[in-house]
Amino acid sequence: MQLGAAGVTFFFVLSGFVIQWSYRSDRPVLWFYRRRILKIYPTHLVAAAMFVVVAAVPVSRIVLWLPNALLVHTWVPKWTTVGGLNVPAWSLCAEMLFYLSFPLAMPLVRRINGPALWWAMGGLVVLILAMHTGFFLLAEGPKGIANIFVPRLLPGDVSPHSEIHASPQWFAQNDIPVSPSYWLSYTFPLSRLPEFYVGVCTARLVSQGRWPNVRLATALAALAVAYGATWLVPINFKMSALLVGPMAAVIATLAARDLAGISGLNSTPPLVWLGKVSFAFYMIQFPVMVLITRVFIGGHQYGFFGWLAWASAIFGVSVILAAAIYRWVDTPIMRRFGRPKGSARLRLPAAAEVHPGCAESDRSLDHAAAVQRG
Repeated sequence: MQLGAAGVTFFFVLSGFVIQWSYRSDRPVLWFYRRRILKIYPTHLVAAAMFVVVAAVPVSRIVLWLPNALLVHTWVPKWTTVGGLNVPAWSLCAEMLFYLSFPLAMPLVRRINGPALWWAMGGLVVLILAMHTGFFLLAEGPKGIANIFVPRLLPGDVSPHSEIHASPQWFAQNDIPVSPSYWLSYTFPLSRLPEFYVGVCTARLVSQGRWPNVRLATALAALAVAYGATWLVPINFKMSALLVGPMAAVIATLAARDLAGISGLNSTPPLVWLGKVSFAFYMIQFPVMVLITRVFIGGHQYGFFGWLAWASAIFGVSVILAAAIYRWVDTPIMRRFGRPKGSARLRLPAAAEVHPGCAESDRSLDHAAAVQRG
């Protein structure tokens, strides 16, 4: 789960990077919003419907599914847990806020250029650290360094028939308390907004040729140190505060290497394809886990290789279903409704053309754009 939290930070920063990189200021704002909604909601609703079926969610209790379906459940602490439904969907509430705010913030973003971009990105990182310090000091919640993800694990060696968030007992509860400091630090959309704009500033630094580093080892080493430090700090700081800067450095370095013609593993066809289906994979993984646990795993006990086999099976089924959703849901919808009339393909925005060679990166950055909902 600690890796999962780090992955969320990575994709929030990457989201800001890719949205800034590919934004077309000559397109109407409503066109931008339409593409974001078309990319998010159909796949989200398919995964949510699958979860409702496999977890036998009592649909008569509207609070269990409606806030999740509308992607507003993380704005209210009670809805965050009671209306959690397909758990990974929580991050989409933050993404929708990112997308809503971006065109509105563009007049200000365009004013930030040159060295001021470094100050803006640094200021956002300081803001994130200050915010989480405030949550730690002022909000009710655990103050130690123990990882509160751990209570999700049930005692014993025999698998339950239902994961905690997909069990009849979970759905039957009228109220499931959530720690205010945890909610504010991790799932509250406004708390994650600065991470998105760190990514926006990062994209502008790269597009203007102001990110000099192309040595990936340096950025990865900084990330490894920051990730290791998350075991030594209170829960509020485990989520994102220590990782935002190094994550931005990794993303910027990968992009700078791409522009410099330094190819890597990420640009190979298998990983480009996995990037395209990754959003559908992210959304479908939990329903698949719930289904296979309920039908095959529940009530049994396995050793290391038994669990490895089931984990591999769940991964394989999730990839297959993700590919199907991408091909038969996402792609047809985006082709039919996601393009402006008379336009066959988008090109890089003018902002990206400031730096020589950016236009040449269009094809090699396509896989990154695919990861962030097209």
